[in-house]
Amino acid sequence: MKRFVFFLSFIILVGCGVNHDPEQIEKAEASVERYLIANFQNIESVEFNNSPSAPMGGLVLEGTVNGKATFNIGVHDDLTVGGIGKGEGFPDRKEECREHSCDYGQQEE
Repeated sequence: MKRFVFFLSFIILVGCGVNHDPEQIEKAEASVERYLIANFQNIESVEFNNSPSAPMGGLVLEGTVNGKATFNIGVHDDLTVGGIGKGEGFPDRKEECREHSCDYGQQEE
């Protein structure tokens, strides 16, 4: 039984610690930047933290817009944005992008 628990724990930990290669992260950052500029008002700059996370195999990027408002964004394997968490002072969505996200020129791998 102890071996089973150890094996199961090992599989879960390895599965949660997926690393993405730098090229994939760079592509994801470019996609997120396009998404933010296309969908939100007055985005003047987008900066990313140097520590993307990969919970359960996905990719989450964190950063700031306009030097102050924080965000975290989940990115799918096809480089599309899955969800966004916005900090205080984050710019409002553009009117035309409120019902559905506006096109942001997603790239295919």
